[in-house]
Amino acid sequence: MQTLDPQQQTEIEAAAFRRLLKHLDDNKDVQNIDLMILADFCRNCLAKWMMAAAKEQGVEMDYDEARERVYGMPYSEWKELHQQPATPEQLAAFEAREAERKARGEA
Repeated sequence: MQTLDPQQQTEIEAAAFRRLLKHLDDNKDVQNIDLMILADFCRNCLAKWMMAAAKEQGVEMDYDEARERVYGMPYSEWKELHQQPATPEQLAAFEAREAERKARGEA
């Protein structure tokens, strides 16, 4: 594996993150609950991780600002335009996933 200097590492990771955000933006039909069921993270998780990373760098960023950076618009607007109500099947799958996590001691 090629050795990267810290600047290259940061630039590559940042580019990959921007690509992930674009991919999620291009696939708005993929609902956050689906992401949570399948991958145990969603767009809101990314916003929380961004907010935590900003704090580590000494940068103030609140949750609303972080979500706007992830969603590309205010969350309330994205929610109104793109978020569908969770189906009973999605809720059941999410609850089953959460129960599995608790059983493994991860919650």
